[in-house]
Amino acid sequence: MKKLLIAGLFAGMAMTAQADNHEHSTSDLIKEAMKSELRTEAETDRDRNRRPVQTLEFFGLKHDMKVVELVPGGGWYTKILAPVLKDDGELIVALGTGRVESMIKDNKALSHVQVGAEASNIYRKEGARFYSLENADLGVKKVDMVLTFRNYHNFAEDGRMAMNDAAWEALKMGGIYGVVDHTRRHMEGNNDENRRRFDPVKAIKEIQAAGFELVDFSDIHYKADDELEYEVGRKSVTGNTDRWTLKFKKVKK
Repeated sequence: MKKLLIAGLFAGMAMTAQADNHEHSTSDLIKEAMKSELRTEAETDRDRNRRPVQTLEFFGLKHDMKVVELVPGGGWYTKILAPVLKDDGELIVALGTGRVESMIKDNKALSHVQVGAEASNIYRKEGARFYSLENADLGVKKVDMVLTFRNYHNFAEDGRMAMNDAAWEALKMGGIYGVVDHTRRHMEGNNDENRRRFDPVKAIKEIQAAGFELVDFSDIHYKADDELEYEVGRKSVTGNTDRWTLKFKKVKK
């Protein structure tokens, strides 16, 4: 009996060690990716502010996941995610991928990155302040995680709904939808200083309406000295904006 108990104890310790090693290896891969020659000095200068290790750990990224990055912009996060997922996972970039597609073509180290939703169209309706989105189907199913960083504010309501629905359709049941954006005061209307900010309460309401469950939030990007008063591009604010970090899960509607 004692031998069985000891064997069970060691088996449990081994499983715990394996889990710890798995988490540790993903964190190490993120840190290693941050040293990649693909990244410019301007990009690495933003590491302290954007805190990619803590952010991706909060969302629960693992190196063997199938991940979609929405609206990757210039590829700041793409250059980190791609090396992490290269060997055991998959990375798909989708929606507004023009700049990243050029980067993929020019860099062999990114040749494994896939491009989804190639028929999508991000546009502004006549007289509109924010963007709408057509043909948002990401073209993939049962992915583990969908991420988007500082993009939610760019879209009009119909565009946000299309993006949330696309994330829902692409994710497996229980999959994670991670969203980060610049904070706007709750219930504050549009003005010239908050165009690139978004009310986190409104974001939660909209994303939940798409069927997601709010799993958690983080204060990783909380900035006490951002008074939520000025445009994020102003010299007094840029690089120091308060941002909300929300983690959602796909559940049965």
